[in-house]
Amino acid sequence: MNITEALRWLDAHVNLETGVGIPADRRVTAPTLERISQLVQLLGEPQTAYPVIHLTGTNGKTSVARMTSTLLAAAGVSVGTYTSPHLEQVNERISRDTDPIPDDALAGLVTRIADLEDFLDELPSYFEILSAAAFDWFSEIAVDAAVVEVGLGGTWDATNVVDGRVAVITNVSLDHVQYLGNDRASIATDKSGIIRPGATLVLGETDPDLRPIFERREPGAIVLRDRDFGVRGNQLAHGGRLLQLFTQQAEYRDVFLPLHGAHQADNAVMALAAAEAFLGTTIGDDIVHRAFASVTSPGRLEVVGHQPLVLLDGAHNVAGAEALVAALAEEFATGERTYVVGLLREKEPHEMLEALAVQRAERLVCTRPPSNRALGPDALARAAVDLGMAEDAIDIVDDVGGAVARAVEITPVDGQVVVSGSLYVVGAARAALVGDRAGAAVGSGPKSAGR
Repeated sequence: MNITEALRWLDAHVNLETGVGIPADRRVTAPTLERISQLVQLLGEPQTAYPVIHLTGTNGKTSVARMTSTLLAAAGVSVGTYTSPHLEQVNERISRDTDPIPDDALAGLVTRIADLEDFLDELPSYFEILSAAAFDWFSEIAVDAAVVEVGLGGTWDATNVVDGRVAVITNVSLDHVQYLGNDRASIATDKSGIIRPGATLVLGETDPDLRPIFERREPGAIVLRDRDFGVRGNQLAHGGRLLQLFTQQAEYRDVFLPLHGAHQADNAVMALAAAEAFLGTTIGDDIVHRAFASVTSPGRLEVVGHQPLVLLDGAHNVAGAEALVAALAEEFATGERTYVVGLLREKEPHEMLEALAVQRAERLVCTRPPSNRALGPDALARAAVDLGMAEDAIDIVDDVGGAVARAVEITPVDGQVVVSGSLYVVGAARAALVGDRAGAAVGSGPKSAGR
């Protein structure tokens, strides 16, 4: 198969990210690792061919994964990275030394899995196929290490066939409650499933009430935020942040990170702690400075336009929305603001809009994420009115590209357009603003449901 045929074949499979094609017996009420386990067995257990840093958390995990891989690559480690979702091209999920997998390599991997499908007891899902493809490619190209981001939760995620030498848990907040449980303890329990006995746990969650949940998994060592690593200084700088970081091994001063948002400092130091835990040693100061200066994080407080300023942020839960608002207040406080927001049905619109503080914005454009799970923009508009926003300050534009165009049209050149609420919306907006790429029609996805 060529890349077009391979992606068409991939799209025909059950996809918990989009909500497409899920029969009753494949819902998350009956999670299993049997399909992915059988698939990687047929591929020769490629996920055992290299050591793994396995990473989960409610927010920040994609940024931490990208930063960890950048640090390891700068330190001379050949590293494969598996993240989700993609914004524009599915290739973004699988990379070597931060470069996305080429089309021909991805097509070959998908073809190989397609040839094995008749030997499986049950058809694999979209996410299971991509996970197996990533593991297979990393083995094929002989990476020294892999950084693997969980799609959803931990225990029953398709990535949990890896044996992580280092497990990273960024934080625990309420999200995906219909899958993981409706309290933080339940969510922490699910996420703790990636911790292997004897592994090193890099723990960013600082709630002492949750720590016993992680300790019960019997990690060999726990590297704890604010005790073993943390942020001593986090200042706004032109084009990003200037950070003072510490780990168990060293102090890193005046580190420039070209990303917006104070929360990115927490992601940076967690990546640094994870990389040091994996290497078992400090990383040279010059390497750390060079690596962080090169970090990118598409769709995370990303500036994609000027006059007016256009910002994309994939905040898709209350905690992420609150972090976005804090970043806007610190770094982009001046100018009239127009929000473009689209949500998935499982998000409560009043909670998300309130967390985004849209009632303090001058305008709101409600749109529909390109997903079968999309919340109608009319419902979003009604929620905004309930929160006190004037009806004449609200537009409804079903198509994301049209919604962004409308927002740019009605916003003064010295104002801001902030696109948020769903990674579907951010991906579609990015394609419209930055320019469509080959394969962009595959679409973007929400946080992957890797069950």
